[in-house]
Order: sequence, then structure tokens, then C-alpha cells
Amino acid sequence: MNDPPATGILLADKPRGITSHDVVARARRALGIRRVGHAGTLDPFATGLLIVLVGRATRLQRFFMALPKTYEVTAQLGATSSTGDPEGEIIATGVLPADPLVLPLGVIRQRPPAYSAVKVGGERAYARARRGETVELQEREVEIYGWEPLWREGDRVGLRIACSTGTYIRSLIADLGDAYCLELRRTAIGPFTTEDAWETQGPATLIDVLSACRRFVPSISLGEPEAEALRNGQAIASSTDMPLALATDAGGTPIALVERRDGGPVPMLRPIVPA
Repeated sequence: MNDPPATGILLADKPRGITSHDVVARARRALGIRRVGHAGTLDPFATGLLIVLVGRATRLQRFFMALPKTYEVTAQLGATSSTGDPEGEIIATGVLPADPLVLPLGVIRQRPPAYSAVKVGGERAYARARRGETVELQEREVEIYGWEPLWREGDRVGLRIACSTGTYIRSLIADLGDAYCLELRRTAIGPFTTEDAWETQGPATLIDVLSACRRFVPSISLGEPEAEALRNGQAIASSTDMPLALATDAGGTPIALVERRDGGPVPMLRPIVPA
């Protein structure tokens, strides 16, 4: 009998100059598995944490994407970039933003940059922008949880920013005035960090998906009838308001990750990744 396909989480430290899709391709080759995706794009010029999802863990993409992010950014002051990063047309103005710098906190409305991966009419915005088309993207709500200055040397400054998913750091830096994002590194996604992350070359070791999810997903303990139903792949009546939970038996042994589904007479918990 063939072994079941591998399922798990791979924490990757993306180097500068490659795409997030390139990291996925490298993971496929390293693991010998085709069913691989990721949970949150990094621009080619950016480095840092990319959560790679393998096998049935790809079903959890939206839950990993919803986790908060932490970035460290080097901002170049006194210049602008057509793309908000070093890959665009740079114009040195010599006009420095006010000192001290001030970034917003809390919920804000932010317009994604034209050179972004947001789809417009089924096509990435950056593809239209590179053709010289005018790209108008809708504002959306994001949240800045906190930020702090790390250092300042002349017309460059280092910042640490914690924010919600969907936040464009390039836009935050451009909103300072004449400034753009010179370097960007994602250091954390929820409870996960770049510490001991795979460097996208050589052997790759998966983290068990249930162990990984235990770090940010609540657990619910079930009686034996409900536990047995989940083991058999059946949905059960929901006992939680959380969209995702780790179901265990009365002894604390994991059974499955379950997703809450509404829409029927009663909310249900459906197993999506069994133990």
C-alpha cells in the first residue's frame, strides 16, 4: 500500500530577487510533492517569512492568510519611486518628511499601489501598470496594530510595523511624503517567525499541520459519539463560534481540524484536515 501524500507546513525564508511562486516551485522539488501553495505573497524585492502549505494543508490557506504580519522596513527618505520600492523609477527630491515620522494606528483605509498583485478584471494590477495603463484600485480597510522606529542614519530610517493581512507597507511609507520602501523583510506571521526557517535550498522539513495550528487555533473537547463521527469524516453540530478549531477527544488526543459552516438549520463543524 502506498503511503498517504505528505501534509504539513513549511516555514520558508524567501531571499531577495525571487517570487513567492518561485519558493513554491523550490518546495515542490525539495519535497517531491505537487500539491503545494503559500499563504501570502511577498514582492520579489522583499525577503522573509513565507508560509508554504503542503498537501491537505492547502485547504487552510485563508486561515493562515488572515494572521497578523510583522515587517521590518528600511525607508529611503527624500526620494520617490513609481512603484514604491527600488524597482521603480526613482526621483531624488531632497525633501525629507517631518521629523519625527508618524505612521497611523488602528483601522485605516488604504489604496493598494498600482504595482500590486491585486486583480483587476481578472488580470494582476502590475501587469496593466507595466503596459502604461491607468490602474484605479478600490480603497479597503486594514489595521495597523503598532509600529516603532529602530534606527535612523541620514536619509534612511528603519521601522518595525505590525499590521493586518492586506496591508501594503509600500503605501504606508509613500504616505509619509517623499519616501519609498528600500528594503522590506517579513519577520513574523501570527506566532510563526523566520527562526529556523527553510532557506529555499536543500532538504526541507515539514511541520505537522495540527501542531502548527495548535499555536493559534482554539481546541474543543468532544464526547465519544461526536469524536467518532469526525473520525469517519462526518460533520457534527457546532459547539464553537470560531471559524476554525482543533477537535480533540476527551483525553486530549487530536482528531481533526474542523471548520464551522453556517447556512443550515444549525451551524455544523466539518472536518477538513484529519489527524
